[in-house]
Parts: sequence; C-alpha cells; structure tokens
Amino acid sequence: QVQLVESGGGLVQAGGSLRLSCAASGSRFSINAMGWYRQGPGKQRELVAVITSGGSTNYADSVKGRFTISRDNAKNTVYLQMNSLKPEDTAVYYCSATLVVNTIDYQYWGQGTQVTVSS
Repeated sequence: QVQLVESGGGLVQAGGSLRLSCAASGSRFSINAMGWYRQGPGKQRELVAVITSGGSTNYADSVKGRFTISRDNAKNTVYLQMNSLKPEDTAVYYCSATLVVNTIDYQYWGQGTQVTVSS
C-alpha cells in the first residue's frame, strides 16, 4: 500500500504562483510514474502533468509553459510549480503514483488539495 500526502494548495490571485508537493511512502516497490491530476467544479478529473522515474515529462496543453513538474526520487516526492495561474486552474489537485509489479500497473491517489485562483 502506498500513502501519498499532498501539501501546498491555497488561494492565490490570478497571475500568482503556488508550489504543490506530494510525498509517497509505504511502497516495497519502486515507483514508476508520479503525477498531478485536477478536477474542477462540474468537470471530470484530468491529467495536469506526469513525470517518470527517468525524468520524462508530459503536460496538458492548458498548462504547458506555466507549470513545471519535478521529482526527487530519493525522497519519493513530486512537485508541481504553478506560475501565471488563471481562474480556470481552480480545482482540487490530486497526486498520483504508479507502481509496476509483475507487469501490472497499480495507481494510487492522494486525498487532494484545493487550489483556488481568484480573478
């Protein structure tokens, strides 16, 4: 079982910045991908950014150039630096970690952290 603890959400004005952190613990296996998803009011959960253990990254088009995902493998921690925030970035942000065990993917989720961007 993997536990994910997120921190760093809050209220910020448009154009501002926030940094989210997510620490993973409890895994007996190496964590492959870690990432951030978000779910805005009345919307489905969507991928924001993901990073593999090798450092490869992928971003949603809506956040490219504004958000940066990074990872500290030694600490099993993933970060999301969010700059130039917009009101449409308002959502609950969820951390995710994926393990591969015997070719099967196991995905774990954090409890979510609220990000609110005021106009």
